[in-house]
Formats: sequence, C-alpha cells, structure tokens
Amino acid sequence: MAAQVAPAERGATRIADRVVAKIAAYAAREALDAVPDDGAPPHATVTVHHDTARVRISLELDYPADIGTQCGAVRRQVAERVRTLAGMEVPEVAVQVERLHPARSGATARGRIR
Repeated sequence: MAAQVAPAERGATRIADRVVAKIAAYAAREALDAVPDDGAPPHATVTVHHDTARVRISLELDYPADIGTQCGAVRRQVAERVRTLAGMEVPEVAVQVERLHPARSGATARGRIR
C-alpha cells in the first residue's frame, strides 16, 4: 500500500509574471483618485523570483496634485494586493511618473476667448 502524500507536497503553483503585472496595474488604478482623461492607465512590469515579486509601475497623473502622496498610495495598494491575491512578498514597488496632465479650466477647455 502506497503512503499518502500531503496536499501541500503534491505539486507547485507558479503564477506568471504577466499575471502579477496585471494585478499590480489594477491595484495602481484602484489607488489613484482618477486616471487623467487623456492619459494612459497605469502599466506594470514585474520580476518574480520564487515567492518574491519586484514591481515597477509607470503612470500618468493630473497636475497640480500631491505627487508624493499619490505615489505612496500606489506603493501601498500594489504591495498589499499582490501579497493578498498572489501570495508573494513585495519588497520593492518602484513608481515612475511618466507624464503630468495639467488641469483644464473652463476657458482652456473651450478654446481661446477673445
């Protein structure tokens, strides 16, 4: 009679880098108040090694805004969501602001006024 193997020892689960990147991008979008109207949504690249994920988020923000606060919120949200949904430690979340979108006032949104 064969000995039973514990469920945790029957195999391994591997989550692809692109799946973790998608989780990170969605988490970054959740952390932001809004994505600028003419801006691109957050994009993530991830390097996974065993149970550790290093994340790099590229995003665009409205200006003026508290950039440091928004980047901190993105870091916290991405680390928490990847840890919760993928079960990976996230020692590093690098946030890169690619572009700032100036806020449009009513006059500039309608065109030039003479």
